[in-house]
Amino acid sequence: MNLKHKDEVVEYEKKRFYRNLLKGLLIVGLVFVSVVGYGVYWAFFDMNRLPTGEYVTEETSPNGKYTLKAYVTNGGATTSYSVRGELVFNEKDNKSKNIYWNYREDTANISWTDNNTVIINGHTLDVPSDKFDFRNQ
Repeated sequence: MNLKHKDEVVEYEKKRFYRNLLKGLLIVGLVFVSVVGYGVYWAFFDMNRLPTGEYVTEETSPNGKYTLKAYVTNGGATTSYSVRGELVFNEKDNKSKNIYWNYREDTANISWTDNNTVIINGHTLDVPSDKFDFRNQ
């Protein structure tokens, strides 16, 4: 094997090594950013982690399929009251999910306009898909 050919092979192997190293670092970096991003979402924005609060009122949809229960949470001395709205699926073993979270409210005015549309303190939601969270506004 001549010297020129050997140098070309070594150079090619170096480039291949650095290319693979860069790909590996990019993958590790993306995984790290994804895990940190999900951790921030889970810790600060996940509606399933909201405080329970004290029961205020509830209203059932005209067809009886859903019940919206409202709870008021007291954040303590440094934060204001908040209202949490929990949608209960009456036909699915009373499973529930949080669909409403608003800051600086201590009452809940709930009215159903039809079987799938509810108005909570002036915010219109199409259930079960819509959510209102003041942190995302």
